[in-house]
Amino acid sequence: MRAYTLEELARWCSVPMEELEGHPERKVPLRLCRDSAEMGRLMALELVDEIEANDRAGRQTRAIVPCGPMAWYEPFARIVRERRLSLAGLVVFHMDECLDWQGRPLPPGHPQNFRATMQRVFYDPIPPELSVPEGQRIWPTLETLDEIAAMIAEEPISITLGGLGQDGHVAFNQARRNPYAMLTIDELRASTVRVQENNQDTVIALAQRSFGTAYQFVAPMSITLGVRECLSAGKVRIFTDTGAWKQTALRVVLFGPLTAEYPATLLQEHPDALITATLDTARHPIAEHPDWDLLPR
Repeated sequence: MRAYTLEELARWCSVPMEELEGHPERKVPLRLCRDSAEMGRLMALELVDEIEANDRAGRQTRAIVPCGPMAWYEPFARIVRERRLSLAGLVVFHMDECLDWQGRPLPPGHPQNFRATMQRVFYDPIPPELSVPEGQRIWPTLETLDEIAAMIAEEPISITLGGLGQDGHVAFNQARRNPYAMLTIDELRASTVRVQENNQDTVIALAQRSFGTAYQFVAPMSITLGVRECLSAGKVRIFTDTGAWKQTALRVVLFGPLTAEYPATLLQEHPDALITATLDTARHPIAEHPDWDLLPR
């Protein structure tokens, strides 16, 4: 059963974009930015600032890092090069990975092979003398699920960076669609590193964004860090710039109840979470059409 009414959903979606940041009913801090380029710079600075602060304090930076949004990789590498910032104290826990229908890794040339993509866009642009040591790059694999969960649990995570899915998923912690194994919010909150099938709406969203809606090429399965790992960080910074695909999820996360239908509503419980959204993602067509009559009579 849905945890909110259609009347509530219509009310959240009707809030003008200009009122979101300071809205008295907002449950998660929100920062708006102009476009993907500005969002990418802000995302890069979040990690750079965390690394520099921990370096000054003599601590490692243990970060959970996504493969996307893609806008932050170029500014991150540029800032690292310009500042000659050593990443020797950075431990990177990669957030997720895509799998084929048999649960096996995708070919290295597949655009959804996250390890190959991250090597190209995150590691290769950094000079070797500044780069993250190989042993501090933690990749999720079928063989290391329990090991990664234990590594994350043994010491605090400094920061989680992530995107927001069309159903409010962080990493691949999707709204579970299986009618025979629905999740409670408590089960979702406690979820850990695992292998899973990707939801049909996730496949369609990825197909539209990357493959001209050729869903046949989208990875049908994935490995993901659980909500327990992602939200264990001292700071959680979520970034979203894909416009219409995320507009309703953003509103539910900001205003709605805790619900497994939109996993990122659990950000409401985190003491230091921040969502950054582009203007195109923060606006909503229902807010721009107050004359629409959407509710059943």
